[in-house]
Amino acid sequence: MFRSSAAALALAACAALATGCQQAGNDAADPQDAPAAASATAAASAASTPSPSASPTGPSAANTAAVCRRADELIIEASRRIADDSAAATRRELTPEQLNGQLKGTLAGLADDLRKQAGNAEDPRIRNLVTDAAKQIDTGAAAASPATWMATGFVRIPERLTRDCHV
Repeated sequence: MFRSSAAALALAACAALATGCQQAGNDAADPQDAPAAASATAAASAASTPSPSASPTGPSAANTAAVCRRADELIIEASRRIADDSAAATRRELTPEQLNGQLKGTLAGLADDLRKQAGNAEDPRIRNLVTDAAKQIDTGAAAASPATWMATGFVRIPERLTRDCHV
């Protein structure tokens, strides 16, 4: 059972890491994906165009890109640490309880780091988005099995930040 928990944890961390690396506006996008990306961007833009009665959102704060980029970096760093810790736990034959404790500590630290980053956001929408991500990670840190939570809850956080923070 321990090996399967460590493997599941490593897989979840790798999935989150891979997702976090796929930031919107990535200059290294594959040229063959450009037409599809343009179509998706146009469709998303059309779908998100406010109606005349909607209140305008206005331009994003000047530091939004920096805050979003740093939030991504924090998640990637934590994902790498989780993957490294999982591999080391297998070599050291840690118990599931020890691995859970290590994972809870990493998740709690990530949530704290994200809250600090949210405090730097000038745009209230971005501040709320990053704070919400920290709250979700707190849920994982408090879970009885944070490895199980990683596979279901954590993997959605980088996707959401990539989608909503980099607009």
